[in-house]
Amino acid sequence: MLMLLAFGVLLQEIWASIHDENPADASNIPEVPLFSYENINLPEEHIPYFLHNNKHIATACKQDPHCPYKKYLKKLKSCWGYEKSCKPEKRFGYPTCDYAEAGWVSTVEEAQHTFWKQADFGYVKERIDEVKTYCRPKAMGDSSLECSRYLQYCRAKNLYIDLRSPERTHDRFNEDFFQKGQIGGHCNLDIKAFLAEGQRKSPLQSWFAELQMYTELNGRPTEDGSCDVVIDKPTYFMKFDAGVNMYHHFCDFVNLYITQHVNNSFSTDVNIVMWDTSSYGYGDLFSETWTTFTDYEITHLKSYDSKRVCFKEAVFALLPRMRYGLFYNTPLISGCHGTGLFRAFSQHVLHRLNVTQDGPKDGKIRVTILARSTAYRKILNQNELASALKTLSLFDVQIVNYKYKELEFTKQLKITHNSDIFIGMHGAGLTHLLFLPDWAVIFELYNCEDEHCYLDLARLRGVHYMTWQRKDKVFPQDQGHHPTLGKHPKFTNYSFDVEEFVRLVLLAADHVSQHSKWPFRRKQRDEF
Repeated sequence: MLMLLAFGVLLQEIWASIHDENPADASNIPEVPLFSYENINLPEEHIPYFLHNNKHIATACKQDPHCPYKKYLKKLKSCWGYEKSCKPEKRFGYPTCDYAEAGWVSTVEEAQHTFWKQADFGYVKERIDEVKTYCRPKAMGDSSLECSRYLQYCRAKNLYIDLRSPERTHDRFNEDFFQKGQIGGHCNLDIKAFLAEGQRKSPLQSWFAELQMYTELNGRPTEDGSCDVVIDKPTYFMKFDAGVNMYHHFCDFVNLYITQHVNNSFSTDVNIVMWDTSSYGYGDLFSETWTTFTDYEITHLKSYDSKRVCFKEAVFALLPRMRYGLFYNTPLISGCHGTGLFRAFSQHVLHRLNVTQDGPKDGKIRVTILARSTAYRKILNQNELASALKTLSLFDVQIVNYKYKELEFTKQLKITHNSDIFIGMHGAGLTHLLFLPDWAVIFELYNCEDEHCYLDLARLRGVHYMTWQRKDKVFPQDQGHHPTLGKHPKFTNYSFDVEEFVRLVLLAADHVSQHSKWPFRRKQRDEF
C-alpha cells in the first residue's frame, strides 16, 4: 500500500513540474506513457473493474495523455462484487433465479444471493474475507504468511524452502515431504491457530500438508546466505488435477483465475510452479491455456532439487477439488444460472488466447456436433443426424473431432466460440461450453444418467442447457460394460431417433434466436 501511495505522489510531482516549467508548452507532454498499459491486456469490458481496484493506475491514466483507457475513467464505480465499497447495482452481473428452492431459501432474492455466494464473485468475497495473518513480520522486510480458512489459499513473503535432499517417490502429493525447518520464514508464527486449520487436509483440497511444517526461522534467509537461489518474480504454486481431461484441468484454470482476483493481479510476468513431490512428468493436453496466466514455461518443483530456494513473493493457489469449491462437485441451489465470475473467466481466456467471434450469421444458426474417438459414448448415427439438419436451410452444420494431436486447442476454442448450438455426448469435451457465446445452447445429447455435471456447469457459465428426454427414442448399443461395476450407461454407444433429434435442435434454435444478445433477434423472432 505504501508503494502505491508513493507511486501516486510521484506521478503528481512529475505532472506538476511539467506544468510549472511551461504550462502552455505542449512539447512538455511526456514522450513515454506513465504506465505500461499494454501489459494490462484485459477484455475491454473488464477495464473499468480493473481500474477500480488499481487506483494508482487510474490516477496515472487521468494525468497521462497516452493512456488508451480514458473513456473508462467515468466508470470507476464499476466493481466485481467482492470489494468492500462495491454497490450492488455496480457489480459485474448478478445471477438469475427462476424460483426459490424449498429447503434452501424462501424467496427468489434469497436464492440469487445464495447462488452468488456459492459460485459467483460472492465466493471470491468470502475467500478474501477469510484471509488471516498466521506469521507476522518482526520488522520491515521480514517474511509473512497469510491464508484463507483451511489453508485453501495462502500468500507468503520471503518464503524459504530447503530442497537439498527431497525424498521423491511415486506419490504426487506426499503429505510428509518436509521436516521442521525445511520450509518457513523469519516472522512470528501463531502455531496454535495455524495448526487448527487442518480439518480439510487433503491433496487437492488444502495446502495444509505442504505448510504444516512451516517454521519460524531465527534469521532472515534472503540476507544471511541461507538461499542458494532467490526468486524475485512473483510465483504461484499449484497442485494440478488431471491434465488429460478438460473438465478436471479447467478446474485448475478457473481456480487460478479466482486466485488472481483474490490477489488483485492479472499480470503474466509471474512464475507458475507445479507442486508435485514425485519425479514424474505431467501430461497436459491444454498447455496453450497457460499463456493466459504466464509468459513463461511451467516449472516443476523438482527443478529446484538440491537447492535452498527463497521466494520473495509466493502464492499458493486455490485448489481444484476443494470441498464447496469451484467447480468440481460444487453443491448448487437449483433454479439459478448465470454467474459473472464464469462469464468473466470465459472472456479473459478467449481474449488472451486471441480467440474472436466471427459471427453470428444473419439467417443462419451455426451447429457444431462433437464426435468422440473413444471406445464408448459414440453417436452411432451422427452422420444421419447431421444430414437431417442440413436439409433445413436455417442450419450451418459441422461435425468436429477435438483430437489434441490433430487440432490444437486454440483452434478448438475458435470452433466452439463460433457455435450457436453445441451438441455432444456426456464427456469432458462438453467443458467447451465455458467458451460458447452468451446466446448459445449446449445440447448434451445424452447425459448417461449423470444429470447434474454439465447442467450445473452450463448454469455457472450462463448458457442454456438441453438434454435428451424421451428414453424410448434413444437406442443404446448394449447395456454397457464397466470394467468392475458391470452394466453402466457410460460404457456403451448410442443411436438417436432422427425426427426427435431435429425437433430438439429446432427448440434450441428458437432459444438462440430469442436470446437478448442475439444480434438478429428482431429479424428472426417471427420465423420460428
